[in-house]
Amino acid sequence: MKIENLLNETLNDINGDDHFSANMDTPLREDAFEISNQEKIASIEKDVARILETLGMDLTDDSLSGTPKRVAKMFVNELFAGLHPDNKPKASTFDNKYKYNEMLVERNITLYSTCEHHLLPIVGRAHVAYISNGTVVGLSKMNRLVDYYAKRPQVQERLTLQIVKALQDVLNTKDVACVIDAKHLCVNARGIRDIESSTVTAEFGGAFKKAEVKKEFLGYLNMDTSF
Repeated sequence: MKIENLLNETLNDINGDDHFSANMDTPLREDAFEISNQEKIASIEKDVARILETLGMDLTDDSLSGTPKRVAKMFVNELFAGLHPDNKPKASTFDNKYKYNEMLVERNITLYSTCEHHLLPIVGRAHVAYISNGTVVGLSKMNRLVDYYAKRPQVQERLTLQIVKALQDVLNTKDVACVIDAKHLCVNARGIRDIESSTVTAEFGGAFKKAEVKKEFLGYLNMDTSF
């Protein structure tokens, strides 16, 4: 066995399931968008068919014959649509004419993403807050930004950072925070198969790093707002 292969196998054994990424940016090749979505769908369709055939599935069966194309379209147009910069939502800002200077919190934003290590679902809630620096953003745009960054192969830590950074850029302020609480099916449905556990990540920017501001934000997350 070549020494480099032995080293790679050793590193894989050491890392095991302890995956990590040191980069806040989603790892994309420079040529990621040189082919069209339709070309990607056609290529992925062939790859999915090959995987199913390798597993021994009969793709002439009525139930399976359309699966490769369905999966390919789902990957490109739905689950991983957030990879393409053209799909990034336009987040227009407005002057804070009513001089609201307190914290604004958007809680319980539904989050569907995909774990980049096993391509299994991540399902949970995101809670986002900011303090206006003179501008505000439409509430739905916060949900749309969460959805955009979630629609790509992800790790939850990176997703949390990307949401905060995007809102900081839109609002021109560091005073943005995000907490995500999500279940990872790579933990719940395989491996340890622990269906009860969830993962919580948080990023606090600017004023949210102050203990009293952080405490106020986290307090809002525990409010009972049943109607």
